[in-house]
Amino acid sequence: MSNLNDEDKVKKEESKIPKKEEKEKKEEEKEEKKELTVEEKLKNTEDKLLRSLAELENQRNRFEKDLKEAIDFGGFNFARENLSILDNLQRAYISIENDGTLKNNKDLDKFLKNIEIIEKDLLSIFKKNKIEKINTFKKKFDPNFHQAMTEIEDNKVEPGTIVQEIQAGYMFAGRLLRPSLVSVSKKSDQKINQNKEKDEKKS
Repeated sequence: MSNLNDEDKVKKEESKIPKKEEKEKKEEEKEEKKELTVEEKLKNTEDKLLRSLAELENQRNRFEKDLKEAIDFGGFNFARENLSILDNLQRAYISIENDGTLKNNKDLDKFLKNIEIIEKDLLSIFKKNKIEKINTFKKKFDPNFHQAMTEIEDNKVEPGTIVQEIQAGYMFAGRLLRPSLVSVSKKSDQKINQNKEKDEKKS
């Protein structure tokens, strides 16, 4: 009888072993699942952090761009308003130079020289602040930079060439501040008629 009991005990103990191993296996699997979950959480956190950093960088770039545009726009308006100072100075020079009552004044040349110095200093300040005069000398008319006020007959240059600058134009940091007001060349009617006659003879 005691032998039977012993055998039963052994069988029970043996039956416990696989259950114990199975339990340990399940616990290991749970631990693995827990580890994977932690890794996933870390990855998710890292992704969120990277996205947040990218968004912050984008916001910083947008802020810098908006700030630069605001400064440039303010500078652009300031530069455009200051052109009137130069215009008035140049008009004053021409007016004084052509005033008959002042021609015999011994101080006239000295006064005009002083205006020239002020004009030169003003242009130097403009240049330092990215305000530069548009060169029109013997240039082809370009509607992006020039505004044609009149046409002048001139057979010595190609049609559409600037032959006179009425008012100077200026650029500010690569942007058009004010177009140059110009006179543009065109062929004389006589020249056009001569060319027509030549064409008719050839045909």
